[in-house]
Amino acid sequence: MQTRRNFVSLVAAGALLAGSAGACKTEGSGSGSGVAGGTKTLKIAVIPKGTTHEFWKTVHAGAVKAGKELGVEIVWKGPLKEDDLKQQIEVVQSFVAQGVSGIVLAPLNDKGLVPSVKDAVDAKVPVVIFDSDLQGDAYASFVATDNLAAGKLAGERMGKLLDKKGKVVVLRYQEGSASTALREKGFLEALKAFPEIQIVSENQYGGATTESAFAAAENLLVSLKAAEGGVNGAFCPNESTTFGMLLALEKAGLAGKIKFLGFDASDKLVDALGAGKIDGLVLQDPFRMGELAVQTMVKHLRGEKVERRIDTGARVVDKENMGQPEVKELLKPDLKKWL
Repeated sequence: MQTRRNFVSLVAAGALLAGSAGACKTEGSGSGSGVAGGTKTLKIAVIPKGTTHEFWKTVHAGAVKAGKELGVEIVWKGPLKEDDLKQQIEVVQSFVAQGVSGIVLAPLNDKGLVPSVKDAVDAKVPVVIFDSDLQGDAYASFVATDNLAAGKLAGERMGKLLDKKGKVVVLRYQEGSASTALREKGFLEALKAFPEIQIVSENQYGGATTESAFAAAENLLVSLKAAEGGVNGAFCPNESTTFGMLLALEKAGLAGKIKFLGFDASDKLVDALGAGKIDGLVLQDPFRMGELAVQTMVKHLRGEKVERRIDTGARVVDKENMGQPEVKELLKPDLKKWL
């Protein structure tokens, strides 16, 4: 009887895992994890930092495009909010237990996901990291923007906007996020070329949501007496902090008066750019990032050599160049075709 009960438990566990996989499946042309050279369809799990920001929706579309073109199954699942490290770890562990062919992961924390990635690789589930770096060398490839260089682009632009002098505030994202930390570092390094520009705040974090970023930005503007000339420029390193700062500037009546550079795009940020409330957005190519990350994983699974680090590029977009065709595609990509 005990043996029979154990067998039933194993069958039930298998059914639960199968149900979990089906619940988060967004695109695919087959079932089963598959192996290189086998008959089953490769199943690639793509795990973003979060699922609410427009950036991740665009990454999702790029991943789906690559899956369709390569004939592999894409399973998209991640935490709702970008501060839920525990849930992201659980998602990684769940996909490893399901035996997916490979995992494409944007780690919420450059240290916190290291054990989970090592466990995946030990279980013969290779990992490609994208968007934000991870410590160690267990993963097969890293596909992302050169975030340090992108931050420097913003710093150089701020120096020009302020005519090489003024007071600047940096609203950081959150601790442990390697991508945004590098953007912040690059921005600050670039401003060293402008000795008359003073950094009046660089140690405040906006957190994972627009709401928390708005609260932090509002406190900064008040404490630094921005309305009285205490702040001349502001920089934010991702979509949520940029939008939070925008809302705070609008509430204080300072939008368009303080030079403001942000990162990434959404409809509201693009509208603000066109209205002159944002002076520039550093744009990555999230569609290309999702596409390249999946392509890289499939190449690796099929035994092809892949580059250790792949740069997906970045550029500064402003009111003057936002109408260019290639820029418009970055600002408002057509996602309906893929999602």
